Amino acid sequence: MTEEDKRLLNTFEGRLRNLLFLFEEQKKEIASLRHLLEEKEAAIARMESDRKELESRYANLKMARIISINDTELNDTKKRLTRLVREVEKCIALLNE
Repeated sequence: MTEEDKRLLNTFEGRLRNLLFLFEEQKKEIASLRHLLEEKEAAIARMESDRKELESRYANLKMARIISINDTELNDTKKRLTRLVREVEKCIALLNE
């Protein structure tokens, strides 16, 4: 083997070692990114579950708000119904005449 061949072989070995080192570094980075991706997917799943829970609670709250009537609203509703009944009775009385 000539000196030129030895020099080329050493250069090749050095570049091959560097390439193997870079390959191992990339494998580590890929593993790290996969782990990070799994964590983010788990966080997204938790947030989706929380969102569904909050939507359910919001729907329940809206329904409870619709059902609950406070005292003033109840009194106003009673007064309106009483007026409507009186008007209907007056109309019936006029029709009977």
